[in-house]
Amino acid sequence: MTRKSQNKEIIGWSEHVDFPDWGIVGLEAKVDTGARTSALHVEGLKKLKNDMVVFDVILCNKKNLSRVPVKAKVVKWGRVRSSTGEYMVRCFVRTRIRIGHIEKEIDVTLVSRQKMVFRMLIGRKALEDDFLIDVTKRAVLGEKPKKKKRKRIPTVRLETEI
Repeated sequence: MTRKSQNKEIIGWSEHVDFPDWGIVGLEAKVDTGARTSALHVEGLKKLKNDMVVFDVILCNKKNLSRVPVKAKVVKWGRVRSSTGEYMVRCFVRTRIRIGHIEKEIDVTLVSRQKMVFRMLIGRKALEDDFLIDVTKRAVLGEKPKKKKRKRIPTVRLETEI
């Protein structure tokens, strides 16, 4: 192991990430060193004044109702080559991301990943300096936090005499 790699966190080919500024916890993301930039599945992207945009982050491909509305400042609009090889103009925003205990600011492109399994793709720019990828593992830094189940209170039916 080289001196440069000694202080890096080992992660799997997919991990759960948090977006602290947006209140998003445990979004499943695919790690992709072939992609330069990170991409996030959003819907309803709308331009506002003062280089701002609003959009809904789609948290899960199974429940279309799982969405978080976000307002963010645009870093730039840039040309990106998609996985199909086509160029498209995408909106770039900057936000904090947390992978395990490492938190850092990254640029994310906003795009429809509706047909993709993962709602988030983590590109190499977001990974550089902090992570080594073990492609044989998944969720090395932990599983998605489970929601607490509400206890069902049994309904008690009282019969009264009249």
